[in-house]
Amino acid sequence: MADVDEKEVVLSERERQCLRWVEKGKSSWSIGVILNVSENTVNFHIKNAMGKLETSTRTQCVVKARRLGLI
Repeated sequence: MADVDEKEVVLSERERQCLRWVEKGKSSWSIGVILNVSENTVNFHIKNAMGKLETSTRTQCVVKARRLGLI
């Protein structure tokens, strides 16, 4: 099985937006207000990104996405 670094990971625009706000220290609730979506929707996008990047925390996800040039 290929490591996530070796395969192409594609994040949706919404996933990238949410991770950029997480990187700035915003909570899911705050991100929801900014993007005019529910907190659950924000969490959905973040969880999807975490799955794609095979990470278990928001911080790990942001760091990995940044390192891979996705955000």
